[in-house]
Amino acid sequence: MKKNILNILILIALIVLIVLKLTENKKIAESRVYHYDPEKPILIHAQKIQAKPLVITKDFTGNFIADKDGKINADVQGKIIGLYVKEGDKVKKGQLLIKLDPTLLYSKKRALDAKVKGLEDDVKRYEVLAKADAIQAVKLEKAKLGLKAAIAERKSVIEQINKTKIYAPYSGQITMKFTELGSFAAPGMPLLQLTKIDKLQFGINVSEDDLDLFTKNQEYPISVDALSGQKVKGKLSMIGSKANRSNDFPVRFDVKNINKNEIKAGMFGNVQVTKNYGKNAIVIPATAIQGSQNDAKVYVVENNKAKLRKVIIQKHIGNDVLIKEGIKPGDIIVTSGFINLFDGANVIIK
Repeated sequence: MKKNILNILILIALIVLIVLKLTENKKIAESRVYHYDPEKPILIHAQKIQAKPLVITKDFTGNFIADKDGKINADVQGKIIGLYVKEGDKVKKGQLLIKLDPTLLYSKKRALDAKVKGLEDDVKRYEVLAKADAIQAVKLEKAKLGLKAAIAERKSVIEQINKTKIYAPYSGQITMKFTELGSFAAPGMPLLQLTKIDKLQFGINVSEDDLDLFTKNQEYPISVDALSGQKVKGKLSMIGSKANRSNDFPVRFDVKNINKNEIKAGMFGNVQVTKNYGKNAIVIPATAIQGSQNDAKVYVVENNKAKLRKVIIQKHIGNDVLIKEGIKPGDIIVTSGFINLFDGANVIIK
């Protein structure tokens, strides 16, 4: 009996010890838990805004594009009986390049000439008979309609005969030949490639952040890599309204070729662009921006409190941003320490 009582007392003592230990552990754990105090100042890093001159100079690599670069096609079918140019030849606008065999078309024209002559005679004869009421008027009308159709068909054949001679649509250089003398040409079939490079375009691709560096109709210096960096002037003629797959926008400059057309289509070049944003530009670290590009905000420190203020971003410059509106010189903005920071929080600047 005494032994049972002793065991019970020991068990009770163990339970008491366990409860005391758990209570102690709970107090220790609670003492280690962070209890957020919204009134307690938050440690931050801050920066005082200062306006400064900002001039950005950037280089863009691109290539030269021919002013005109097109394929000369046949409009009618026929055997090539005259090929008057070869690759590398310089040609002038209106110069005869290729002649197709017009024999079949001339035969068709002679047949139509005879048909038209016969219908003209029929119309004259029917007009006399119709006045004398010797024939029905409908017969005269059919003859006139037949004559109009024959004249239109003959005109079409004459146009096809004219198209058997293929002329240069503009002055340039033959840069590729796709056919040979004696070959057969068909409508839409490319025969020659004609390239004009006395005037060129210089093309680059520009990200949306850099589009504001360019001004329409302004001249920019362009260096030609293959000509030891020789510089030419390029007048900005086009800024694309649609981005490519890389989300860049095409920008084009009009360039006049030099000397004996030394700049060739496809050559690489470099254009240097400089833009002055004035003497009072406000540039801040991009890390200070809260929110999105279209809803950008910064924390401004006023009377030891952090106040959220909306700003308008004009441009991204590496790890910084150029601010258009929202803050001014003398303002103090938070640059780091945003954990637990909220609008109206008390802050301490480190």
